[in-house]
Amino acid sequence: MNTPRSVLVLGSTGSIGTQAIDIAERHPELFRVAGIAAGGSDPKVLAAQAIEHRVNSVAITRATSVEDLQLALYAEAQRRGYSRGEFALPRIFAGADAVTELIDAERVDVVLNGLPGSQGLRPTLAAIETGASLALANKESLIAGGPLVLGAAAPGQLVPVDSEHSALAQALRGGRAEEVDRLVLTASGGPFRGRTRAGMADVTVDDAMAHPTWAMGPLVTINSATLVNKGLELIEAHLLFDIPCERIDVTVHPQSIVHSMVTFTDGSTIAQASPPDMRLPIALALHWPDRVPGATSPCRWDTAARWTFEPLDDEAFPAVELAREVGAAGGCMPAVFNAANEELVGAFLAGNAGFTSIVDTVSAVVAAADEWRREPVGVDDVFAAEEWARARAREVGGPMIGNGGK
Repeated sequence: MNTPRSVLVLGSTGSIGTQAIDIAERHPELFRVAGIAAGGSDPKVLAAQAIEHRVNSVAITRATSVEDLQLALYAEAQRRGYSRGEFALPRIFAGADAVTELIDAERVDVVLNGLPGSQGLRPTLAAIETGASLALANKESLIAGGPLVLGAAAPGQLVPVDSEHSALAQALRGGRAEEVDRLVLTASGGPFRGRTRAGMADVTVDDAMAHPTWAMGPLVTINSATLVNKGLELIEAHLLFDIPCERIDVTVHPQSIVHSMVTFTDGSTIAQASPPDMRLPIALALHWPDRVPGATSPCRWDTAARWTFEPLDDEAFPAVELAREVGAAGGCMPAVFNAANEELVGAFLAGNAGFTSIVDTVSAVVAAADEWRREPVGVDDVFAAEEWARARAREVGGPMIGNGGK
């Protein structure tokens, strides 16, 4: 019998993290959760995960939450009927470097990086350094730090978790690298599919948060509405699979059943299809290159169904073409694009920016970012580019953004 793979789950209380832990719980013969990491805002959930899976270590980036986590661990153990001394408290790492300390302390087979934002860059590089397989759900660390990440990773060490990139990885098994013609990313179209640009001028936060297919956090949901998310995925696909940005297409597929496709030089197109359920790409990333039986329910063929595809309206949704230009430019430009967008999405969610101004402002920031076309020297260079982009976004966006709406 094979030994279960040891896994670290970074961002364990988020959507990706909780689903990864659910997969590990349902397949103890395949996975053992050795450690978990989160911000620390939900110590009860973190404690329940730690006790349930008897993890060795827990990392929280919010140092002030250590006492809350300790109390939650005792309470959770007591709730499960343990007496003091009958269970071993996990080692706790706390503070800004807690996640990288966890990675260094717990040498595992797989690190799942489900942390939000570019805070995931240092953990991504730390995980690569250990030689572990990196199941990457934190797309920002690859997009912002692309040259650093690709320069550090061994061939095959990066395994995508995003459903689109997981689909591409699966479809690419259908041919050799030199036989690949184009990659095709599918997009649901978001809540505003079919609208003109003018028709989106007055949309509200509630409108933009009403995604037709996926339940996601605020940033990703707004990115899906602007199609910035698809632009980020285009850059990520370019970096992961070493395909030029001009050979990566986006098509709108509202049913979200076909997750992406690869067209080969002989005219064949191979697609990966499954009902929208993130447990499939997460399970595959944890067990790559092998599949996990029963990860999710398959498509049904005994009932009528219709899958439709339509071209993307680049005039209404200019984010994808902007991302294509940014990805082709390389250097620190993807970090600038991503950080400026995060700043504008925050302003929109706070009521300090209009919906269509998000991509307009990001475009203006990118146009002024010639100094960041160079390759980053290190992580601090990436963060400097991001800080410049955020400041420039506030400047371009006007006083409402710069002063927090005051």
